[in-house]
Amino acid sequence: MNLRVLRRENGLTLEALAGRTGLTKSYLSKVERGQSTPSISVAIKLAGALNVEVGRLFGEHDHSDMIQVDRASGRTQLSATPSSAESRYEGIAVGVAGKQMLPFVVYPPSAETSGEFREHGGDELIIVHRGTVELQFPDQRVTLNEGDSAYFKGGIPHRFRSIGDVQASMFVVINADDRSTK
Repeated sequence: MNLRVLRRENGLTLEALAGRTGLTKSYLSKVERGQSTPSISVAIKLAGALNVEVGRLFGEHDHSDMIQVDRASGRTQLSATPSSAESRYEGIAVGVAGKQMLPFVVYPPSAETSGEFREHGGDELIIVHRGTVELQFPDQRVTLNEGDSAYFKGGIPHRFRSIGDVQASMFVVINADDRSTK
């Protein structure tokens, strides 16, 4: 049974699903762990609360809407300018609904920028894939080389630039719980 996957896909806790269905949290937990099998009427109630066909609860689905493979040559360009003066972004898994993470490939600008620092609510993980990156915070600068990573809490103003002879690229993941950006 796919109840746990579908519940999480809908961003629901066991308690929230129990509230939507009138079923107990302990019963739903047993169903998720395979310790109990719901009746047809309960399955219909669960499917309605999760906005899915009943068959999805029982695995009659190929999960193709929950899995996305992105080839490097076919990533979605999220920035309009190919200029080295501005960051270029490629989205990863842009077609997956209800993501918990927002992954990107970022090509930071190579010029020193006096632009504004950016900040957002979600925590951020950066891994330098190619080249060297200068990660700038209002009160410090950090140099990251190929393979280096940085993790920082959401809300901290920051910006990047590519330094050296090679255009840097970074794999960036932002926690999607707070999708607001400034």
